[in-house]
Parts: sequence; structure tokens; C-alpha cells
Amino acid sequence: MKPVVDATSAPLSSIFGSGFLIIVPVLAGAVGAYSVLAMAGVCALAFAVGSVNRFNIKHAEPVLASKPGEATLSFERCSDLALVFAYVISVSLYLHILSSFVLGGLHADTELNENLMTTAVIALIMVIGVTKGLKVLSVLERWGLYITLLIISLLLFGFASYDWTAWQSASGIILPKALKYTSWEVLTIVAGTLIVVQGFETTRYLGGSFDAETRVRASRWSQIISTAVYLIFVALALPVVHTLNGKYDDNSLITLTGVAASALAVPLIVAAALSQFSAAVADTLAATGNLQETTHGHLKSNWGCVLVGGGAIALTWSASTLEIVAIASRAFAFYYLLQCFVAISVSKSVIQRAGIAVVALVLAFITVFAVPAS
Repeated sequence: MKPVVDATSAPLSSIFGSGFLIIVPVLAGAVGAYSVLAMAGVCALAFAVGSVNRFNIKHAEPVLASKPGEATLSFERCSDLALVFAYVISVSLYLHILSSFVLGGLHADTELNENLMTTAVIALIMVIGVTKGLKVLSVLERWGLYITLLIISLLLFGFASYDWTAWQSASGIILPKALKYTSWEVLTIVAGTLIVVQGFETTRYLGGSFDAETRVRASRWSQIISTAVYLIFVALALPVVHTLNGKYDDNSLITLTGVAASALAVPLIVAAALSQFSAAVADTLAATGNLQETTHGHLKSNWGCVLVGGGAIALTWSASTLEIVAIASRAFAFYYLLQCFVAISVSKSVIQRAGIAVVALVLAFITVFAVPAS
């Protein structure tokens, strides 16, 4: 059991990396009172994609380790490169959110300040990566997960208390109204939230530490736990959202927390900063590792860190937080799409291939059409 718990911490940490901080205002703005249903849909899609990931652990990895076909090998190599780009985007996203929450708590959250702070933190990671190596910071991943789970638990209690009081009041529970979007816009905005449930794929790359069955179970449990937490979190936070008066920002959770449980506002900001920093370090490590592997060791880890950091800084100054959310969703959808092609290339079952193809079509839609909430 302990190996499964240990293996589950990595994907769970990645899944909760940024999702719980931004998902409520994004969904509330897009679908209003139907946010829980939208969250359930996103989680269901993620579980379907996770099933493809687990299939590849059990069936594609042995093929890739022996004599893979040309198509299988090509799809796998392309997906490795796609994952590097996705990680670069996620590093920028994590640290954008870090800056947004820290500066929001200080009432200094302007676009310029956010970009400057994000750039400074990325530069810090680059310096540590080049001089000492990022392994010295890897211990933050597990602590980041523990603190994130603690703050989520406290927020659930705070929101539940608010909801209970509201339910007993004369006005009752007030659910938020969505902003005015067309059905197409709602679909593409919700599609752009795939990044919040991203992370289960990390089990594909833990083969050096855990056997296939352990990684499959870890992937499945990480998705079951995160789905339950997300659905409960969105459901309990939704009755507080009307206090935003239709103004939905990337750091609106600070305001919601202040309304429901003001004592948790500062701990939320601290937890956000730690979780985002540790997630950014983890994805920088993963990206540099993938770069080393795809270049067969010709690119050293310190230069890989510079490339990842440089790309993240460039994106930081090119897009807002919510725009990067959609870009990251599209990037990971493309990676998952390539993994679907890997699965189809090794599958022996026509029915199985058809099911994976359906998942691939949805991912192709997200890759092309996902847009940010505005």
C-alpha cells in the first residue's frame, strides 16, 4: 500500500497545483449555477484520458521497450516534445497564479507587477537550477501537497459554514448567474479548463521508481481523489460567488475566502505561493529531464533549465493568467492526443481503438478551439 501512496503524491500534487485556485471563478463566469455539472464533465473527460494513460503504462511501455513499430515510436517521441512545451507553459501559469495571489493580497495586482514578479521567480528558479540543480528544491513537492490539502480542507469547512448560515437566512442560498456567452463560447471556455485536472500523466514517467501496476493504481486513485475534492469544492464555494457581483478574476478565491472565512485569507495566499512554486519547480525538472532524454543526453540539465525558464518568461510577457490557462489546456490536450495515437497503434481490439478515437476527437477539439474566460 505504501508504494501506491508514495506514487500517488506526484500526480495528486500536480492536479491540485493550480486548479483549486482558479476553477471556481472561471466556471461561475461561464456556466453560473451549472458549475458543478461542468466540473463533473471536465473530470469525466480527464478520467477517460487517464484511462488511455493507464493503458499505455500496461501495454505501450513494454512495446516501446522492445521492438516498437515506426508509428508507435514516432508518436511517442512527438508526445515527449509536446510535453516539454506543455511544461514550459505550465511553469509560466503556476508562477502567474503565484504572483496574482501574492500581489492580490497586497492590493498591488497590476499586469506589470504580476509580470515583473513572475519573471523574478522564474529567474530565481533558473539561477538555482544552473548553480545547484533543482533537486535541492524537490522536497517542496510533497510539502506543497500537504499544505494544499490542508488549506482545501479548511476552505471546505469555511464554505460549508457559510452555506449553512445562508440556507437558514431569509434570503436563502443565492447561486451566481453566468456572464452572457453563446453556447459555443461556453463550450470553448469550459474546454479551456482541462489544465486544472492535468497531472495524472506523471505516472507514465515514474517507471524508474515504481512498477507498472503501482503506477496504474496511483494514476487511478489520484483522479478519484481529485474528482471528489473538486466536485465538493465547487459545490460548496458556489453559493459564495454571488458576492463577486459578476466580477470574476484569476485571484477571486481570495475575495470568496474573505467573505466565508476571513481568517483563512492569509493562509490561502501562503499556500498558493508554496504550491505554485513547488509545482513550477516540479515541471521545470520534468521538462529538463524530457529534454535530456529526447536529445540523448547532449543537452545538459543546466542549459535545459535555461531554455525552459526562457520560454516561460517569454510567455509571461505575452499573455494574461487566464489566457495562459487556455493555452496550457490546449498544449496538454495535444500531448494527450498524441498519447491516444500511441495507444491506438498498440491496441489489438477494434472496440478499444474506437473508444480511444472518441477521446482523441474531444482532445483535438480542445487543442483547436479552447479559449480563455474573459
